[in-house]
Formats: sequence, C-alpha cells, structure tokens
Amino acid sequence: MKFLDQAKVYLKSGGGGPGCVSFRREANIEYGGPDGGDGGRGGDVVAECVDGLNTLIDYRYQQHFKAQNGRPGAGRNKTGKGADDIVLRLPVGTQILDDDQETVLADLIAVGQREVLLRGGDGGF
Repeated sequence: MKFLDQAKVYLKSGGGGPGCVSFRREANIEYGGPDGGDGGRGGDVVAECVDGLNTLIDYRYQQHFKAQNGRPGAGRNKTGKGADDIVLRLPVGTQILDDDQETVLADLIAVGQREVLLRGGDGGF
C-alpha cells in the first residue's frame, strides 16, 4: 500500500445558472407581464473528514475537481435546479492550505467535520 501525505489539487466551484427572460402570453390577457424564473445555485466544494482513511493517495492521479453549474430558469416562474456539491473525503488530521503554503483554509480534526472550501455561485435573476 502506498502512502501519500501531501497532495496538490485544483478546485473550482460551480457558477449560478442564468435567469430566464420570459413574458406571460395567454389569450384574452393584454399585458401579461414578466414571468421568467431565477437560475439555480452552483455546486459547492466541501471537504469532509471520514474514518478509515490514512493517506491522500486518491488525490495523486485525479487532481482537478469542478462542481457543476446551476440549471437555467424557465418561463412561468420556474426556478432552475441547484447543482450537486463536490465532496472531498479526507483523513483525520488533514490541513488544507492555500497556494502560498502558509494560509490554513481548514483543519480537519474530527470525524464527520465538514468545511466548505468554495461556495457555488448564485443563480441569475
């Protein structure tokens, strides 16, 4: 079993979905007004501390993680669906550092601890 105690990963949160420009169109309604829906939220990037892991070997070959974008809004005031979050499963005692190797973003010390590293974008209006 290989042991890896340091890994460099590249993270990107999801962008919010675009809103919809739509106007109500029905028979016998002269001025329907706007009825476009908002876009959905983008996905977050979350670090979760789990039991049973003792190495970062899973992040040696897959280094790029990108959350999905939110779905677009639709007519009739339909809001777009929010995207799923990306969850990085890490062992107890993991410190997450910024690119400068000095700024500590998160310190995972307890099983079940979750830290949001990147927040997804808001949906458009």
